[in-house]
Amino acid sequence: MSFYEKHCLPHIINFACGMKAIREQRELVVPLARGRVLEVGMGPGLNIPYYNKDHVDMVWGLEPSEGMRDKAQSNISKAPFNVELLDLPGEEIPLDDNSVDTVLLTFTLCTIPDWGKALEQMRRVLKPDGELVFCEHGKAPDKNIQLWQDRINPYWNKFAGGCNLNRPIPDLIEKSGFKIQRVDSQYKPGPKPLNFFYHGVAK
Repeated sequence: MSFYEKHCLPHIINFACGMKAIREQRELVVPLARGRVLEVGMGPGLNIPYYNKDHVDMVWGLEPSEGMRDKAQSNISKAPFNVELLDLPGEEIPLDDNSVDTVLLTFTLCTIPDWGKALEQMRRVLKPDGELVFCEHGKAPDKNIQLWQDRINPYWNKFAGGCNLNRPIPDLIEKSGFKIQRVDSQYKPGPKPLNFFYHGVAK
């Protein structure tokens, strides 16, 4: 891990992912989590204040970045439920089959290198009646914005720790065998190539 990835990137992501538009998305989806929760890409633990503590038994926080895990400790210490950090990527979820009630994805699928394998692992650990709850940014519906996303993406990817601006999030989820129950999408304030958001629930 480079100096930038360990010491600089966690602070940049903590700031960017704490902005108002992203906080609003978290407020919509994180309280939907129930039971035993797997949060894929916990990052600095920004979701913890938004969980409904009366509905959550515990949270596994999957986070491969050492810098992010260190940054998350202060938020984890305030959690009103048990949080167990797992230091592996989304493609390698170290949990049993059918052991999770909710998989939570918040601004994570944009970054996972092998998103197909990661979603396959999420399906494996999710109970048959469990839910995948997500909020993500991704491919915009307008062709001119898509062109800008494609142009910017190679540079953004390097700066933002592997984040991609142009992934068609609902398509990826359904291609991996999930069935989307509901999804909403919209532009949020700011540069349109960076600010097209999805949130929803899949089974």
